[in-house]
Amino acid sequence: MYMFSKSLEERCNRILRDMEGSLTARDRVGIQDFVLLDAYTSESAVLDNLRKRFNENLIYTYIGTLLVSVNPYKELGIYTKKQMDIYMGVNFFELPPHIYALADNVYRTMLTETNNHFILISGESGAGKTEASKKILQFYAVSCPSTKLLDNVRDRLLLSNPVLEAFGNAKTLKNDNSSRFGKYMDIQFDHMGGAVGGHILSYLLEKSRVVHQNHGERSFHIFYQLVEGGEEDLLRWLGLERNCQRYSYLVQGECAKVSSVNDKSDWKTVRKALSVIEFSESNIESLFAIIASVLHLGNVTFVADSQGYATLNNSPEIHWLSKLLGIPAQVIQVGLTHRKIEARSEEVLSPFTVDQAVYAKDALAKAIYGRTFTWLVNELNESLANKVSVSSKTTVIGLLDIYGFEVFSVNSFEQFCINYCNEKLQQLFIQLTLKSEQEEYEMEGIEWESVPYFNNKIICDLVEEKFKGIISVLDEECLRPGEATDMTFLEKLEEKMGGHAHFVTHKLADQKTRKTLERGDFRLLHYAGEVTYSVVGFLDKNNDLLYRNIKEVMRQSKNAIVKHCFPSTEPDSKKRPETVATQFKSSLVGLTEILMSKEPWYVRCMKPNEGKQPGLFDDVLVRHQVKYLGLMEHLRVRRAGFAYRRRYEIFLQRYKPLCPDTWPNWKGTAAEGVECLVKHLGYKPDEYKMGRTKIFIRHPRTLFATEDAFEVCKHELGGITNMTYKPITLSACVVLLATKIETCWRGMKARREREKRAWAVKVIKRFIKGFMTRNQPACVDNTDYLAFVRQNYLTRLKENLPKTVVDKNTWLTPPPIMQEASQMLRKLYTRHMVRRYVQGIMTERKAQLQIKGLTSSIFKGTKENYPHSVGIPFVDTRISEEDIHIKVYQMIRQERIKYSVPVVKYDRNGFRPRFRQLIYTGSAAYLVEEAKIKQRVEFNNLKGVSVSTLSDNFLILHVQCEDIKQKGDLVLQCDYLFEALTKLCLVANKHNFIKVVQGSVKFDIQPGREGFVDFKSGQETMIYRAKNGHLMVVSMKLKTVWPFNSQNEQIHFLNYY
Repeated sequence: MYMFSKSLEERCNRILRDMEGSLTARDRVGIQDFVLLDAYTSESAVLDNLRKRFNENLIYTYIGTLLVSVNPYKELGIYTKKQMDIYMGVNFFELPPHIYALADNVYRTMLTETNNHFILISGESGAGKTEASKKILQFYAVSCPSTKLLDNVRDRLLLSNPVLEAFGNAKTLKNDNSSRFGKYMDIQFDHMGGAVGGHILSYLLEKSRVVHQNHGERSFHIFYQLVEGGEEDLLRWLGLERNCQRYSYLVQGECAKVSSVNDKSDWKTVRKALSVIEFSESNIESLFAIIASVLHLGNVTFVADSQGYATLNNSPEIHWLSKLLGIPAQVIQVGLTHRKIEARSEEVLSPFTVDQAVYAKDALAKAIYGRTFTWLVNELNESLANKVSVSSKTTVIGLLDIYGFEVFSVNSFEQFCINYCNEKLQQLFIQLTLKSEQEEYEMEGIEWESVPYFNNKIICDLVEEKFKGIISVLDEECLRPGEATDMTFLEKLEEKMGGHAHFVTHKLADQKTRKTLERGDFRLLHYAGEVTYSVVGFLDKNNDLLYRNIKEVMRQSKNAIVKHCFPSTEPDSKKRPETVATQFKSSLVGLTEILMSKEPWYVRCMKPNEGKQPGLFDDVLVRHQVKYLGLMEHLRVRRAGFAYRRRYEIFLQRYKPLCPDTWPNWKGTAAEGVECLVKHLGYKPDEYKMGRTKIFIRHPRTLFATEDAFEVCKHELGGITNMTYKPITLSACVVLLATKIETCWRGMKARREREKRAWAVKVIKRFIKGFMTRNQPACVDNTDYLAFVRQNYLTRLKENLPKTVVDKNTWLTPPPIMQEASQMLRKLYTRHMVRRYVQGIMTERKAQLQIKGLTSSIFKGTKENYPHSVGIPFVDTRISEEDIHIKVYQMIRQERIKYSVPVVKYDRNGFRPRFRQLIYTGSAAYLVEEAKIKQRVEFNNLKGVSVSTLSDNFLILHVQCEDIKQKGDLVLQCDYLFEALTKLCLVANKHNFIKVVQGSVKFDIQPGREGFVDFKSGQETMIYRAKNGHLMVVSMKLKTVWPFNSQNEQIHFLNYY
């Protein structure tokens, strides 16, 4: 009882000590709440207070309930589990300012009032917004109720961060981990306060960073993580090298390596996060294939032909793009070098110039990455969706981590959009702050006094006003016919905005201002200050056009994610899509509606210097941030009328010793006690107001005088208590009894501890003897030790069993005593895995694998590119019946079409390539050109098929010719070589007529005339007629790779079984 009362007393004392800490500690570490600053209208006073606290490693300061955070650029040890426990369930102003205090107050207010809240985290790049967001999430992960199901949701919420950072963050000049998109995350809570789900909205991903980075900057982290941290097998499968310098898109900023970023470690974190969030293996493979395809796309180069049109110069890159995206190489080549245009009622392909081809390539790279990012966010939302308490009501806390105001040496379209976003949020910020203040005054029955502040609606209108704003002019210029350029856009702005107080250009400026502006610049006077924008690239970035035929190319992709990102249902009308600026404007309207429906809380992040140096406070930089973060406006609003307000009960509890009538106990209501107290202290009528539940004090000096009087009073009361003698009472007896009980309890604990240690000594001695005699026959000395070794080995083996039969390395090395048992267990477990795996294979899958087995028996070890085909499943046909010309279909349908595939046929004379369709029926193979059957080869007349040992896709069908008028052998090239030949073996029922030939293949042009196809390896793929009249096929030398995937394992299991 005594110990309980003592601990309760200690907690009460701690709370009383820490409460109102902003008052008692004001001289040593500044003011903890800017609202209590006397010179609240002075920027210098605010700056001095920030500097004073920063130098003492106190990075947090309040403005009422707004939290100001200054990035320390070093570890402070203030984010431990112990710190979280201290701030849980404590009144907001009881402890020093901390992000945990704000997070806890938001959480408890949400539970108490059962309404929705949001925390707006803002600041410029490098100020610590992303870290602040993480700290809030980590606090909720620890403080919320815990169950197995809720812990799963919590883990997903936490691990969504590294995934989004990998794909949406990049190194910039100001920040090594800068968010290049805006993020709004809703965390959903049930009525008990458990986190049950989440939802993420993203805004304006900086896609242009994929294809271009300024000097000293990088592209998105995921590219470097994949190249530096990806496993060797994965990189081989993706066609990548472990060298960022090899990829054009990664070296634009000449900063591939960053000392503060560990790409290898981050790669492991992202892989783990994707698994925990339960992305399927196929989706993960498709995702990494897309990232690799963007890198390969960046390495594609073009050269001009004799007519000045673009031709491709990188067949290896096209090969990898074809493989990773699942699109035929020829289709990609045409898509990157031609544009589809309409001429009257026909569609024709118009060739690109080199510049146009480069633009189209970059546009495709941006589109692929941008749409994949959207898909990723949607997948995260599916994973985070509330599946715990679907029926019960939930409340949410939103976290808005969005780009801060940006001013660079050169500001472009991205900075224009980002700063427009900040204007809108500043407008919302002032509106909500004024609204909350006004509501509190009205609720307390105190007259509201209007507050003068800068209304930035004039700037918002300048940007977004319909038909008149900058965005409308930009869209009009993008969509109008004729030659629209960035400069014509600037001229339109000068025509429509001329005379606006917040807009100026080189042409509109006076002589002095004109010297600071280039001819292609315009300047806006934002609420945070002037920003000069260069119009170069505004039209291109706003249009963000992707040619229609390139979209059609992407729709042919076999990559599941690309297929989803470029759906066939996507409207492909001639009407141009919404511009980027208009889409962003609409999304901001939606965001504003979301925020207006919730209760606001704010975290304002600041950077103390540009060099990321700990302990350095740059006054000029911080002053600029104080201005553009709107801290002075917020402080003026909070100080409008009354600087300090507290509930009557709290105020009376603290200051009642200052009045004889209220000390030690006040018998009436708390409001009456406060009224009596302030009259005794001599407060003037204009210095305070009495509300319904709170006292409002106008000036900080009044409160500080009260606090100083309280400090003096505390010491006087302490002295009186120490000098007073009191005889022994009942409470003293309780103390003596509690001391005796505590002594006995400590003695019992010490005896138990001694017994434990004696037992431990015996066990350790026995095990040391056992270890020393472990290699001797079993005896009394080593029996317990050997039993422990057996049990320990079996326990570890249970936790580390191989996942697949082909895994030969995972089985734990047994101790000598377990050698025989380990071998028997390994055989039994292998048979168990094989049986379970085979039983799980579906009938269709088994048939597919049996066909693959036939392919393996023909080509394994003989054809160089065979290993790369193993992981690609065969399909029933490559050309649907609808794509076969109706005339041909009617002629051969009686024979029943078994399989068809597109091929390139090379003429027997001259070797001119021609696109054809190869169709197998029940009795013959047909070579078809649109509506014509060019050649029919009955299977009975098919002597054999020849292929080379190299990585080309050529096959020669040898036909039996008895008549000189008959056509000779067929020389074909097929992208699906192994599938087409395996199907031919099955349909023709000839399993041994395929010959894999090294060097040259002889074929019959017609009876009596022979031709030759020569095969060799080279640096790049080429097909041409050699001087000796032979067809020369040069193929790239491939590294022999046997990808160990599930399909190989299944073949292995079928054979084993």
